[in-house]
Amino acid sequence: MKITFYLVRHGQTYFNRYNKLQGWGNSPLTENGLADAKQTGEKLSDIHFSAAYSSDTTRAIDTAQIILNENTSDFQPKLISLLNFREQFYGSFEGSNMDVAWLDAGAPYGLKSYAEIVDNYGLPSTKDFLKAADPWHDAENDDEYWARIDEGFDKLFKNTAIADNSNVLLISHGNTLLSLADRYGEDKISLHARPKNGSVSKLFYENGHFRFLSFDDKKI
Repeated sequence: MKITFYLVRHGQTYFNRYNKLQGWGNSPLTENGLADAKQTGEKLSDIHFSAAYSSDTTRAIDTAQIILNENTSDFQPKLISLLNFREQFYGSFEGSNMDVAWLDAGAPYGLKSYAEIVDNYGLPSTKDFLKAADPWHDAENDDEYWARIDEGFDKLFKNTAIADNSNVLLISHGNTLLSLADRYGEDKISLHARPKNGSVSKLFYENGHFRFLSFDDKKI
């Protein structure tokens, strides 16, 4: 079985503009965010998608619908929205300033930023450190996060509409794309900054193995 996933980061939201952590919380797409989605939809308009997925957050659903509305293929799949494909849950840090949150997460280790945590301990530790820093410990750690994401892909692979050599649209989130890149990408992919809103990353699946064909592409 071969599948090409078109992973799209949702359009810009108000929390993105304000530099706030946004995981399971949600803010609407900005005017720029709506334009992000439309431009991406135009660039992908001639791609035949056998299936379309997103998280169940409105920013992902709205982005997906705009992209699908631009599609000119003779078949348009019905969007499937799953909780499994949500962004990392940041617990009590939801809505917090990103720089302050990562400073709190890294402080016990003498680190001041997300990038410093990645460089010194690896991307999975960003989740573990944030959960430890959350007074409620509700934020997802790396194991909890991947259990949810992997379950989402298990559900996706059971979709009989996805045949061999299919293209699948999946509207995703910034940290989720970085997490996928960390697990399946090559060293040349930078893990310091989230992909641009509306960017497309192509992830190829073949018989149980994933590899990135491109990452954070706004040109397509």
